[in-house]
Amino acid sequence: MSHPAPLLAQDQPAPSAPQMLPATVPNAPPTDLPLAPAHDLSPLGMYNQAHWVVKAVMLSLLAACFATWTIWLFKTVELLVARQRARQSGRILARAATLDEATGRLGSRRDPATVMALAVAEEYGRSAPAIAPAGTEGIKERAQSLVARIEGQTLARARRGTGVLATIGAIAPFVGLFGTVWGIMNSFIGIAESKTTNLAVVAPGIAEALLATAIGLVAAIPAVVIYNQFSRSLAAYRLLLGDAAAAVLRLLSRDIDFRSMKG
Repeated sequence: MSHPAPLLAQDQPAPSAPQMLPATVPNAPPTDLPLAPAHDLSPLGMYNQAHWVVKAVMLSLLAACFATWTIWLFKTVELLVARQRARQSGRILARAATLDEATGRLGSRRDPATVMALAVAEEYGRSAPAIAPAGTEGIKERAQSLVARIEGQTLARARRGTGVLATIGAIAPFVGLFGTVWGIMNSFIGIAESKTTNLAVVAPGIAEALLATAIGLVAAIPAVVIYNQFSRSLAAYRLLLGDAAAAVLRLLSRDIDFRSMKG
């Protein structure tokens, strides 16, 4: 009886390798969710996304900036024309020998120097009968009062609008700072509600708030510079008016002296 031959090691079937299951991550987020829209960080985009209070602050500052440049345009032209006319009338008064000659050469000009000469000439004509018995002090005091009032009224008109520039230059940075504080406060509220400190979430709101401060500085800095420029122009205009007033009073004093010599 024959026995079966024993199986050799190489004849035995190799054990099958265990199958590897694909690794799975529990609760993996789906990859097909829509991404959050990116923030528009242009100035117009930040304005559109800002809080309505911050928008109101920005609009008020832009209006102040527009007012600043409008005042600059009108006052620059006004002061240039006024100084040129005062300079021309001052030369006419300096070359005249008498008050009548000065008013005749000034003609129909309506600048402040001409108004001074005409007002003093009219007062001199009214006071002429009283000069001999009452003396010359009264007419000189009245003439000085006239030219002082005309000079003061002229400078008051020339200063119109400069107070607005001073106000804008003083409060515009603080108005912009108010908008910034309000915007940053809303950003912190958004951080608390979203429970995240991700910079991508926080930065757009802070940028929108800081835009208000930037607009405040854009409104304030030109206002201060233009106000200082007008202050220098008004000082020069005041000197021209003072020279014209002094020339008119000299002509009056000269006419009075020659009248006394003839009398």
